Amino acid sequence: MSKVKYYYDSETLSYRKIEKKKRHKFGIAILVALGIVLGSFLLFFAYLSIPSIEAPKEKRLRRELENMEMAYKQMDNKMDRVQTVLNEIAERDNNIYRLYFETSPISDEERKAGFVGVNRFNQFDGYENSELIKESFEKVEQIEKQLAIQASSLDEIVGLAKEKEKLLASIPAIQPVNNEDLTRMASGFGWRSDPFTKVRKMHKGMDFTAPRGTPVYASGDGKVVRADNRSSGYGRHIRIDHGYGYKTLYAHLYKYNVRRGQKVKRGDVIGFVGSTGRSQAPHLHYEVHKDGNRINPINFYYGNLSAEEFAILLAKSKEANQSLD
Repeated sequence: MSKVKYYYDSETLSYRKIEKKKRHKFGIAILVALGIVLGSFLLFFAYLSIPSIEAPKEKRLRRELENMEMAYKQMDNKMDRVQTVLNEIAERDNNIYRLYFETSPISDEERKAGFVGVNRFNQFDGYENSELIKESFEKVEQIEKQLAIQASSLDEIVGLAKEKEKLLASIPAIQPVNNEDLTRMASGFGWRSDPFTKVRKMHKGMDFTAPRGTPVYASGDGKVVRADNRSSGYGRHIRIDHGYGYKTLYAHLYKYNVRRGQKVKRGDVIGFVGSTGRSQAPHLHYEVHKDGNRINPINFYYGNLSAEEFAILLAKSKEANQSLD
């Protein structure tokens, strides 16, 4: 119950009760109402501001998320650069390496097989930046697959290179007698006059005239399959199997420097010039066989003759003279 207030009236010399005016009461009511409205507005504004007010843990998590997003973008850029380098390697692989070794290039379909239209990253759907994460994972998987294919291709190229190197070392590519040791190139491959019957017959090798005891060299890497005199007309002779369908024969030798089953390298001394068997004078009869057929050895001297020396040898080999065996 509110207290009753009085005031002293000097005219009546008595105390009078203070009566509140209606206008004063109305003003107070308005002030109270305004206070309520203002307080409600302030409370509403504070409520709206609550989400923007971060706790220390929320700030830390937000920073970590931003850092992670930046890291993904950097990783994505690096993967783009890796992909560019990988594409350049694939280009060289197809257009240089595989072309040189005469093997089929790897198509883009083979290099990128298994990626089109397949979504293997559904587990990342619904998260913030899920598209960025999925794209990054997909790029990593593509690079891993392409690297595996490229590694396999390069392993194949290495194998082909080694085989090519072996082939090049095995082909009979040098003259079996040094030029400085030659007296002359007596007879070439082709129809020649037989020294004993004087009848023209096919001479299936080349005759190199040289003094007895002149070294004879293996014209390519291989394995000695014969070193004997048990073949009509050849006397002491050596046969080397070079692989890849190539064999060479060295006949009328004075003596051997190798034995059957021995592996030799191009340039190794395998024997010495003689005149054994069906021979008129000391010389080396040399043959090249390919897949069982005798072929002209003149085409296999690129390993140790200059262009000028080869031209002279070619001209002499074409002379229709008499062979020495």
